[in-house]
Amino acid sequence: MSTRTETPTARPAVDGVKGARILIVESRYYVDIADALIAGAEREIRKNGATSERVVVPGAFEIPGAIALAARHYDGFVALGCVIRGETTHYDYVCGESARGLMDLAIQQKLAIGYGIVTVNNADQAWARAAIDRGDKGGDAAHACLAMVALGRRWRKS
Repeated sequence: MSTRTETPTARPAVDGVKGARILIVESRYYVDIADALIAGAEREIRKNGATSERVVVPGAFEIPGAIALAARHYDGFVALGCVIRGETTHYDYVCGESARGLMDLAIQQKLAIGYGIVTVNNADQAWARAAIDRGDKGGDAAHACLAMVALGRRWRKS
């Protein structure tokens, strides 16, 4: 499987999201990787004229719960964290359940959620995905969130 290590291509601006309030929910279990993810997400949100607030949760498993608690207070959400495979099956549960929880929220509560939980085998893979000048998954997740906010605004007007 290839790892994207080149500089990410520029993302097009997202129309219709100016002034949107985005909550970034981050797990800071791997602090340096979290900082890289945050930098990309905040840059993408600002670039598109939206604003953001941040809340920290203990781990990736808690991200869906925090979004559920804040669901009525924001236009969209960016879920950021990193899960690195260890020697036990804990990795599989955290990855699967956090992803399932976020998808359930997006569908059942019609929330705009950008998925930026990096799930990898080692720290090198995490950096290849998180660093702004490499994979920029934080920026990707913010862009996805904003795109979904734009769709929601478009269809609420009709």
